[in-house]
Amino acid sequence: MFTGIIESIGSIRSITPKGGDVRVYVETGKLDLSDVKLGDSIAVNGVCLTAVELPGDGFWADVSRETLDCTAFDDLKSGSRVNLEKALTPTTRLGGHLVSGHVDGVGEVISRADNARAIQFRLRAPKELAKYIAHKGSITVDGTSLTVNQVDGAEFELTIVPHTLAETIMADYRPGRRINLEVDLLARYLERLLLGDKAAEPSNGSGITESFLAANGYLKS
Repeated sequence: MFTGIIESIGSIRSITPKGGDVRVYVETGKLDLSDVKLGDSIAVNGVCLTAVELPGDGFWADVSRETLDCTAFDDLKSGSRVNLEKALTPTTRLGGHLVSGHVDGVGEVISRADNARAIQFRLRAPKELAKYIAHKGSITVDGTSLTVNQVDGAEFELTIVPHTLAETIMADYRPGRRINLEVDLLARYLERLLLGDKAAEPSNGSGITESFLAANGYLKS
């Protein structure tokens, strides 16, 4: 688990094809690796990776085909800057929100505009994730815990203050860029809990619908 508070900006130094997937070397910048052991988890742009080698100034990790298919990791190349966060410990200050490091989908930067000293971004999520994105709710973008300011269908807006721009890779964002998205963990559990006993039945891809909520007493007529 992670908090979504980025600890360092690192960079990709090597991506090596290996048996159908890839092995990646991440240079970790100011990230303190003194307490990191082989097998520990580090989030790279919100993707939970396992350190398999620790040469000193970074770590090697294997990136599965599943991860390459379900994230924007395929867009990275040697020299790409990345957000880094070590897994939280029992004494970690939870400054963001609970983040699993399992990407739910790939979104896109739609626009960028100045807003006083901040930057206003408009992003588009995959349609299937729109129901989990709420006004003033939490969302993780490339591993960064952020607050949603406005929602319009599958599009949402973020206001990024100078500190976040300086400490993450968001200053690099331009329209058209693909980004990793992880929705609020509690929203996913709530959806499942609302199903009640029906959670054990095949969903046929329907999930929670307005008709389901009405039939089960969650909506007033």
